[in-house]
Amino acid sequence: MSTIVLYGVTASLLAFSFFKDRKKTLQALRKAFKALENILPEFLVVILLVGLLLALMDPAFISRLIGVDSGILGLVIALVVGSITLIPGFIAFPTAAMLLQGGAGYMQIGAFISTLMMVGVVTIPVEKKYFGLRLTVLRNSLAFLFSIVVALVIGLAMGEL
Repeated sequence: MSTIVLYGVTASLLAFSFFKDRKKTLQALRKAFKALENILPEFLVVILLVGLLLALMDPAFISRLIGVDSGILGLVIALVVGSITLIPGFIAFPTAAMLLQGGAGYMQIGAFISTLMMVGVVTIPVEKKYFGLRLTVLRNSLAFLFSIVVALVIGLAMGEL
């Protein structure tokens, strides 16, 4: 029901914008479709890969790897994979939902998403160029530690600890 309301509000605001300034609205829609064209291939590839992995790995395997009972090892796996993976947020959250449905634990998914958004092992060379090695290492280290805290808080809140 909330999706219908969201689409209704969006359509209403788009219609309002269209009547207020047709030229700017059409220009904005063109830009939006161009952005969608640029993002769509990446989005589809990640969704297909995750879907393939979920099809190949049964829920029991996912649960053993990063499930509630995977313990510290599952948490470490989620932290490391999240730190070295470069996935935009709009892809990461549906991926997390699929992993949860496949048997992953909330604490591990919290660690994965948190490191994914805040720690950037892949982006270190670019970050180092602009901020210097010391600040890059400090920022990534603090983000990693904060991700551990986030995972533990989620684990406590969800009764997984």
